Amino acid sequence: MKEDCGVFGVVLDNPEASVYIYYGLQSLQHRGEESAGIAVYDGSETHVQKGMGLVSEVFDRIKVKSLKGNAGIGHVRYSTTGAPSLFNAQPLVAHLRGHSIAVAHNGNLINAQQLRDSLEKEGRIFQTTSDTEIIMHLMAKNLHKGFENALLEVMKSIKGSYALLVLFDNTLAGVRDPNGIRPLCLGKNEVGYFLSSESCALDVVNAQLVRDIEPGEIVLIDGVDSSQLRSVKAESEAVNPMHCVFEYIYFARPDSVIDGASVYLARMEMGRQLAKEAPVDAHWVVPVPDSGNSAARGYAVESGIPSVDGLIKNKYVGRTFIAPEQSMREASLRVKLNVLKELVKGKSVVLVDDSIVRGTTMRRLVRLLKEAGAKEVHLRISSPPIIMPCYFGIDMPTRKQLISAQMSPEEVRKLVDADSLHFLSLEGLIKSVGMSSLCTGCLNGNYPMDVPKEGNKYLFEKK
Repeated sequence: MKEDCGVFGVVLDNPEASVYIYYGLQSLQHRGEESAGIAVYDGSETHVQKGMGLVSEVFDRIKVKSLKGNAGIGHVRYSTTGAPSLFNAQPLVAHLRGHSIAVAHNGNLINAQQLRDSLEKEGRIFQTTSDTEIIMHLMAKNLHKGFENALLEVMKSIKGSYALLVLFDNTLAGVRDPNGIRPLCLGKNEVGYFLSSESCALDVVNAQLVRDIEPGEIVLIDGVDSSQLRSVKAESEAVNPMHCVFEYIYFARPDSVIDGASVYLARMEMGRQLAKEAPVDAHWVVPVPDSGNSAARGYAVESGIPSVDGLIKNKYVGRTFIAPEQSMREASLRVKLNVLKELVKGKSVVLVDDSIVRGTTMRRLVRLLKEAGAKEVHLRISSPPIIMPCYFGIDMPTRKQLISAQMSPEEVRKLVDADSLHFLSLEGLIKSVGMSSLCTGCLNGNYPMDVPKEGNKYLFEKK
């Protein structure tokens, strides 16, 4: 599974906005690895640079320094369908009614196809296959009402998950959907204000986390003085916040704090809950790096079983490694992960990971451990079974491809050849995060809003 993207915006008292955005995007690289972009307002117009690849591949020192301005936004992208393409890279920039506007979006609009059809009937022309361009057209359609009101009109039209950054000349706006599904937070230091998908990116620019943007809130920043920051709440029917539970399970960086909950501590608690729910007599606790690291530590603390690095990750494997033949699929996994045979031989191990999606990778991991001489492999998963697809910004297989939607936990255990298997209970997961206001649609079908039929899930490309 992959997250769609990450966003980072700044308003400073100096013209070095692009430098801060560059470092912010590097901290959010885990949220998108296919493209990166930065847009900066120089006092008269907005300049944008973007390209395919990692932040460090798209930007060098000269490119970053050439983008001068005190306000800007940045974006890292992962596309969920279709081929990656530069024309879908963000931020998107346009000139409207004598103003320049740039938009960066994390999330997914579930009514994108209907909105696009309606706009095309009005004669509007699209240049991308991203639903972010719909937001740009809706902004243009309502800009005569003023920037703030145009944003409010956009929020009335779009449905789904979104954390938006909109740069309107020298004004930066951060917008979060009424359910607060995708994360967005506000930070501040001595030189300005920051908006970020995660608080870990604030740390790298030496900014303090002020607060999370509230669900349904628009924050507008016109300058560095506190009197220039204002907040507007969209008028909408009362909805309950439903933050994405997989931000805590896997997607967010462990050093982030999202909606008041430490991601690292939540994952450690998931491991502790796993140990309480499914104790086992074993020699070692072994995490699947890096997705199972925090939960494995929690399991080890609660169980008293030492946690060891039984699987060693190759940190230099290219992010787009593709096995050329069927016979090379096992080799592709061995390139990424290698077993410490001397450590696991003749031992019973508790293998901890965050989730099982299709089951193919887990089956290979169990096989690697047993081929290395592990006596027993007890599998512990720090999330409940994934039984439904996500419609709100996570690239997740269809229900037919989700192994837990097709098999019982015992059938999954047999398929992956583990000696035992336990998924964390939903109650244990909620207790670990410390809040009940979570979107658990992929775990129990309890979505925050009506969703399309699964056959229509990918009618429109996400970020």
